[in-house]
Amino acid sequence: MTIDVLADRKNLPREPRELNRLMFVKLMPLLIIAYILSFLDRTNIALAKHQLDIDLGISAAAYGLGAGLFFLTYALSEVPSNLIMHKVGARFWIARIMVTWGLISAAMAFVQGETSFYVLRLLLGIAEAGLFPGVMLYLTYWFNREQRARATGYFLLGVCFANIIGGPVGAALMRMDGMLGWHGWQWMFLLEGLPAVAFAWVVWRKLPDRPSKAPWLSAEEARGIEQRIAAEAEEGAGAGGHSIKQCLTPQILLAIFVYFCHQITIYTVIFFLPSIIGRYGDMSTMSVGLLTSLPWIAAALGAVLLPRFATTPKRARSLLITGLLTMALGLAIASVSGPVFSLLGFCLSAVMFFVVQSIIFLYPASRLKGVALAGGLGFVNACGLLGGFVGPSVMGLIEMSTGDAMNGLKVIALVLVVAAVAALRLRQGQESKREHGSVVQQARSST
Repeated sequence: MTIDVLADRKNLPREPRELNRLMFVKLMPLLIIAYILSFLDRTNIALAKHQLDIDLGISAAAYGLGAGLFFLTYALSEVPSNLIMHKVGARFWIARIMVTWGLISAAMAFVQGETSFYVLRLLLGIAEAGLFPGVMLYLTYWFNREQRARATGYFLLGVCFANIIGGPVGAALMRMDGMLGWHGWQWMFLLEGLPAVAFAWVVWRKLPDRPSKAPWLSAEEARGIEQRIAAEAEEGAGAGGHSIKQCLTPQILLAIFVYFCHQITIYTVIFFLPSIIGRYGDMSTMSVGLLTSLPWIAAALGAVLLPRFATTPKRARSLLITGLLTMALGLAIASVSGPVFSLLGFCLSAVMFFVVQSIIFLYPASRLKGVALAGGLGFVNACGLLGGFVGPSVMGLIEMSTGDAMNGLKVIALVLVVAAVAALRLRQGQESKREHGSVVQQARSST
């Protein structure tokens, strides 16, 4: 009889907290590693810039154009990629994304000049498109709003880790220069591209499309998760949430604006922080690389520790606004201080980089569902990526016209303050319904 009781207890559904912990353990390591590989392959051309000029005659202007072409095709392909993933499933589509971007990134080793450089950067943007919004969509299949910001924060650790390890790993691979008659940059592209292809097999084997496909969940547990997610989506999106036109509503456009301002900051720091630190004094390349990693360590800590507090719409909005203002304050400190306090300012700003990003995607996810959710998340990310064009371009123009990159940081700090003011108007789907219901009730009471 004791054995029967133990067997019954073993078959009981797990508590929600235990299920959430299990889903984090089973899903997030796979997604984080995929994003690390993605960012390494996206940004490793920065290390090869000088050698591409020497070995192939690819000028600074041609390099800049090639770097930007990636974002162009990436942004244009975001929505179609997400719509396809919604139809064919996350496991197949994320694995496909990894195989194609890995092969194309490895093929950068065979660049012969400007034309082949441009073509491969365009193809890399198409191949990699859909990973980030695809994962944002995928997380809506598993986690409710209370847990989704935390899950997104963990996923964004991939950017932090890639920026921390990318420089040392790339530099080590570049030292293989001359081996088997290849240049160091060729080895770097090849050996950083192929791991994505290999890891795609792991994703194919281990990443379930939905809770109902997870072998580590019972049928009852999977059904309960999917029913809770569906009920939450219905409450937030309402009857109109299926329409693709919902992607152009004022609230979605407001979320896009805030995200655009955020992305201006992220890509400005990615592309300009090493050169700013290099001006602090006479330092080696390794010293600059180590100091550059400090803000990204701060960003990783923020991504792990803070998004978990965005458990209600009110808390999420408060954390979003606080994050934007903290980013602005950090950049303002960096723009007017000496080396030590300037670096501390960058670290302060970086703490909130991925706290803000993890929360922004709660807003479209709370108002859309089905095909509209898939397309909407891709649309939000594609528009936000334009900040990758605007931020570095504006920063460069300001530095060229004033002779001081710190003036660009002041402008971006002001942009973040504007974004924080705009974020005051953001509402998640269920909030708007409650506010509308409250207004109607007050009107009825007054009559």
